[in-house]
Amino acid sequence: MPPSAPSATMVGREVELAIVRGFFDQVVEGVPIAVLVEGEAGIGKSRLLREFGAEVANRADVHVGWCLDLGASRTPFGPLTGILRSIVARMGADRVRDELGVGVEALGMLLPELNPTERSQTSPDRLRDAIASLIEAAAELAPQVLVVEDLHWADESTLALLSFLLRTLARGRILLVLTCRSDDVRRGDAVSRFIGESTRARLLERVAVERLATASVRQLAEAITGEPLSDTALERIQERAEGVPFFVEEIAGCSAGPLPGSLRDLLLARFDRLGDDARGVVQVVSGAERPLTHPLVTQLAGLPEARLDEAIREATMSGILVVVDDDYRFRHALLREAVHDDLLPGERARLHRAYAETLEENCTGTDSGDPAALAYHWQLAQDDRRALAAAVTAMLDAKSRFAFASAARFGELALDLWIRVPDAASVVEVERFELLRTLGSVLRNAGDGERALAVVNVALGEVDPETVDPRTHARLLRDKAYYMMNLGREGSIPLLQQALAALDGRVNDDRLRASILNQLASRYMIAGRLDEAITLAIEAGDRAARAGSDDEASIAANVRGGARAHLGDLEAGHREYALALQLAKGTNAEMRYRVNYSDLLGLLGRYRDAVQVAEDGLAPARAFGVERTTGALMTQNMAVPLLEMGEIDRVEGMLARELSQRTLRISHMYSTMTRVRVLSWRGRHEQAAEIVREWHPSFEETGRVERQIWYDEVMMRVAVAEGRNDHARALAEVRAMLADDGPVFLHQRRLLLEAGWMIAELRASGVDVGEAVGEVRSAWSAQPTQLLDDTWWSILDALLSPSIPALRAAVDLADGDDVPVTVRVTTRLELARLLVDTGERTEAASVLAHALAEAERLGHVPLTQAVGAFSVAAGLAAASDPSRAVAESDPLTSREGQVLALIAEGLSNRQIGERLFISAKTVSVHVSAVLRKLGVSTRTEAAVLQQKSAFAAFGQPVVVR
Repeated sequence: MPPSAPSATMVGREVELAIVRGFFDQVVEGVPIAVLVEGEAGIGKSRLLREFGAEVANRADVHVGWCLDLGASRTPFGPLTGILRSIVARMGADRVRDELGVGVEALGMLLPELNPTERSQTSPDRLRDAIASLIEAAAELAPQVLVVEDLHWADESTLALLSFLLRTLARGRILLVLTCRSDDVRRGDAVSRFIGESTRARLLERVAVERLATASVRQLAEAITGEPLSDTALERIQERAEGVPFFVEEIAGCSAGPLPGSLRDLLLARFDRLGDDARGVVQVVSGAERPLTHPLVTQLAGLPEARLDEAIREATMSGILVVVDDDYRFRHALLREAVHDDLLPGERARLHRAYAETLEENCTGTDSGDPAALAYHWQLAQDDRRALAAAVTAMLDAKSRFAFASAARFGELALDLWIRVPDAASVVEVERFELLRTLGSVLRNAGDGERALAVVNVALGEVDPETVDPRTHARLLRDKAYYMMNLGREGSIPLLQQALAALDGRVNDDRLRASILNQLASRYMIAGRLDEAITLAIEAGDRAARAGSDDEASIAANVRGGARAHLGDLEAGHREYALALQLAKGTNAEMRYRVNYSDLLGLLGRYRDAVQVAEDGLAPARAFGVERTTGALMTQNMAVPLLEMGEIDRVEGMLARELSQRTLRISHMYSTMTRVRVLSWRGRHEQAAEIVREWHPSFEETGRVERQIWYDEVMMRVAVAEGRNDHARALAEVRAMLADDGPVFLHQRRLLLEAGWMIAELRASGVDVGEAVGEVRSAWSAQPTQLLDDTWWSILDALLSPSIPALRAAVDLADGDDVPVTVRVTTRLELARLLVDTGERTEAASVLAHALAEAERLGHVPLTQAVGAFSVAAGLAAASDPSRAVAESDPLTSREGQVLALIAEGLSNRQIGERLFISAKTVSVHVSAVLRKLGVSTRTEAAVLQQKSAFAAFGQPVVVR
């Protein structure tokens, strides 16, 4: 790390250094930690880390990367490239290749010297995973200290990758340290969002470096001047420096004479005392965004060798420049900024032109000559033509490295410059609408769907359908449809129809047409236009076969399989999906098959098969190095069948991982349904209801074009109503679904089965359910023949028309693999009711005990409460103190007892986490366990029970000291 102060020792940072040492001690034990060291400019963040790095140099590998001050033209992955290169140098390239296997191909996108890689050979997911794997491999050899300096200048791609690493590096001896100027972070910008989100998720520890106390200011100033400081001199320094170490150093250096009148004058005081040659060299170095080599300084300064050496010596002796690893840089960024800002406009433009020309001449393809730097220098040189060319090159370079947010920034810079360059298309050798199309794709991949849609609209507005290449027009229309689909908007179907019309009679491109037909067929299927979807998918398959595209043929079979299954022809649906798997050659086609087929199996109740199909997709995901990214999305698609199988803890883990990723709006909507069901399951129905209210506008809009989303909202409302024990409301939601005249999907079956429990609960409370029973029976009977008379119907029929023999049979069926586990509880509860009515109380007590044990095992709060309430009402359970029953049968753990005591104090999850030194998420898990074990649904009820004498047995202190 570069020296940043002339003082012999660091002062006033003992507390901060001790904190960082403490983090390192935890890391050595195998606990990864990320820490943000923050403070205003000149406060001593880098000096603190330099001292820390020197301390641990013999115990750990320390790697440093810098975010560069390139204005809006920030280098993609700037600091991380340097860190990765340092890790590879320490491990050795051969060992890295052995450790990463195929992952080295992805890493070659940032380190071409390790493995030159074409973009088509890898993906963003593989790149992220390769970086994480490299860091973990290095941590097996030695503790790793990764320092990212000047986070306030980080590009969005660097921030996205850091966010991924914070959530992914869950093991290993890894300390990630970020430094940031707090006064350069603006509310709402990308860096501010990154810090805020990481802090709220408890992924980032924060160490604030404050201003020095007066005693420390005296110690620092005396170390610099080498003599005692009078109280008057100290007061003068403190008045101007206000405890900022860098300013203390600068003022102490001027203590013999009058102090400069302003901060700018203070920063330039050393510079103004230099000779002409030294001043010129310092001005040259001020134009650089990174350290400069001696040959580059020689070329830019234009001085004879002897005069140059003398000038550099003077600049370094004065404390303005420092030499680090044989390169020159400013002692502090504040000095560089002051010197650069002092240049006249013409001087600044000439300086940056010289930099750009020199970089183009000498550094093409090297780390010092990246396209982002060229775009930066040509823009400051005020050469719009060359700045435009550099911006487009930088956009394509960032895109090739999957730095989509950075690519979008360069693309928008290119659009701004376009209007200033009369022959822009010839300069960049691309038409404007092609640039717009590329930018739209980049924005979409960067997660900015709205901006992507706006850009493609501009592109469509600038092309003449009569003169433009029909393929280009069709692709633009297809892109717009895709962006609207990602946003859950209406209108994609007409756009795809227009895309096909643009090709009619003008272009004979079977592969392109097959691609558009598949997308349109998929939209028809999702909208419920199933027969039309099959017709289009048949044509798509034929055209794909003529074009020799097995993947497009696989996707066509995939669409046909889903449509045929929803029409009730299950055998044909299964055959089509088998063909889709057989034809799938590329990863995308196979992953699409596994996602869609596992979804179908889940709707049919074949939960274990659904999970198996999805899990089998994880093997190729691992082979491609995307186990933690695309593989994680595959796993998320397993959440519903796993929930129906009762593996709620596993599902909660999936949802937590999904929340940590920035996904498209439509993907997030799918997981929201599962999240609401899980919250209601755990008894947190008010939180679930709030999510439903928040997301209702989105579900309402998207539900008009995606029938599955419409069903998902019905399922969410039913789950919330059941969580509140409002079975009348839940049944009303199902009956409203049956009255809707929209397309009927397989999703209806699960809701009809759920209606059996609602009807049973309402019947038990004396409500007339005859009309509802008729509606549910009619809806089930209206299904295609292949869907009738199965296990689910036998169970539902027993709940609709209960009898002891029918319910005994239903209980046996409910214990099978292809039935939601909650039905094991609801059928037993209904059977127990009939047994009590007929006086068979011994059997009823046994059935209820089994039901209660199952509900508690599942952690299903509403069912646990329902069974417990009936047990007490029927006199089959001792109506004793519920807290004593809990203590005897399922005692709280010591940690749960502590959490319960703090709930009774009225603390929130965040406050409990802070008191117990655990995350809010972990607190949430403990709270759910406490509510479940106590058989209550609210924190208030738990707090009341906590006051009862039975809990005295727990006896643990609330905070372990």
